[in-house]
Amino acid sequence: MGDSAAGLEARASLPKVGRPAHRVIAVDGSAASGKSTIGRRLAEKLGYPFLDTGLMYRAVTLASRERGVDTNDDTALTRLAEFIRMEVGPAAPHSGETCSISIDGKDVTSQLRRPDVEDAVSLVSRVPGVREALVRQQREIAGRQAMVMAGRDIGTVVLPDADLKVYLDASIGERARRRHAEFSNRGRTVTELIVLEDLRRRDQIDSERPISPLRAADDAIVIETDGLSQDEVLTRVIQLADGVR
Repeated sequence: MGDSAAGLEARASLPKVGRPAHRVIAVDGSAASGKSTIGRRLAEKLGYPFLDTGLMYRAVTLASRERGVDTNDDTALTRLAEFIRMEVGPAAPHSGETCSISIDGKDVTSQLRRPDVEDAVSLVSRVPGVREALVRQQREIAGRQAMVMAGRDIGTVVLPDADLKVYLDASIGERARRRHAEFSNRGRTVTELIVLEDLRRRDQIDSERPISPLRAADDAIVIETDGLSQDEVLTRVIQLADGVR
């Protein structure tokens, strides 16, 4: 993302939503649906920057944990999201993340997958004021360059006029298997049953929140990824992207 994505502060009113002057692709989906992996690989193929907006919500969640902000205090969380200085940059070499995140000048990327952040991020992201603050930043980023952006409300709220909208989905059992494997690769010991129950909890929070509930945009292409490899899903998305060049 580089300098064009740095120093974005959530203090101005939300910009109007309109079709960007350059091509923007939205990749949405439920937790562990593969949207971040596919979005990153698609961006690499196209030579575009990639932003996983979920990392921005994790950054606010991390800040709330570090600063003792109650995750049930919507007013305090909104204030935090509005006034922390969040910078989004390219991923560090050999990093497992898709970009880097700094808060008030400190790179916090390596802490965004902490278990306490994982457990609380859905509670923080459901807060309307938090979402408004981050949507503002996400629109500003997309307004500067062609890019691929992934999340849970990109095609419906953040970039409703995106040139291509893809929604990835999979059964909860398949998503639990993937997330469990991800945790195992990171050395986190947790049973697949616990992962399954956590995904059920997160799905409920994401789909029932009053602001930007998780759903596919009416004009999104929905791809069910059960039984498909990452390469197969990526091939399908690239074909769709080729169709809107």
